[in-house]
Amino acid sequence: MNVPVLDMQGKQVGTLDLPPEIFEYKINVGLMHQYVVMQNANARLGTHKTKRRGEVNRTKAKWYRQKGTGRARHGSRNAPIFVGGGRAHGPIPHKYTKHMPKKMRRAAIKSALSALARDGQLVFVNELSLSEPKSKLMAAAVKALVGDHKTLLLLPGRDEIVERATRNLERVMYLHAAYMNVRDLLRHDRVIIPLASLDVMKRILLGAPAAAEE
Repeated sequence: MNVPVLDMQGKQVGTLDLPPEIFEYKINVGLMHQYVVMQNANARLGTHKTKRRGEVNRTKAKWYRQKGTGRARHGSRNAPIFVGGGRAHGPIPHKYTKHMPKKMRRAAIKSALSALARDGQLVFVNELSLSEPKSKLMAAAVKALVGDHKTLLLLPGRDEIVERATRNLERVMYLHAAYMNVRDLLRHDRVIIPLASLDVMKRILLGAPAAAEE
């Protein structure tokens, strides 16, 4: 697949042949769904807690005598049927963690990237850099590249200037290429990928060595 490479002003400065092993992968919707379910489950804290009848701070004494009152038999007011009693079958802290083999995770990411490439939602730039951390500069660059679309910036690594310039933009999010995932890729209308980030993606998904620095 041959795609144009743009500069920060949105002008084409070259072309690029994308590796078919990543961007022309067989799209597996079920696998992508499984990946997103795993992400959402692993994000849950699982700290919810309600008190059972044995944990409620009330007297344990028998409420009233067993016989002769004409009322039902009750042992204490901690029972779930009374106001202030314990919660029956309430939630207790536990983990929601799900696991997925590495090969399946990589296949799901390749499927997501292939779907985005098929629909023309990937934008490749020769580099993504700013002279100063100004949101105005980043907003102008993003608008020149993708317009007003909800956008994800895949950064090759830590870039404090770009990250600070992006934080205040409502429809723009940055993510390091090493942490790319299906949920963040598919929740945005456009994904901007610098060529340096593409090297990181190849190294992770294909085991290819990163391009040598000049």
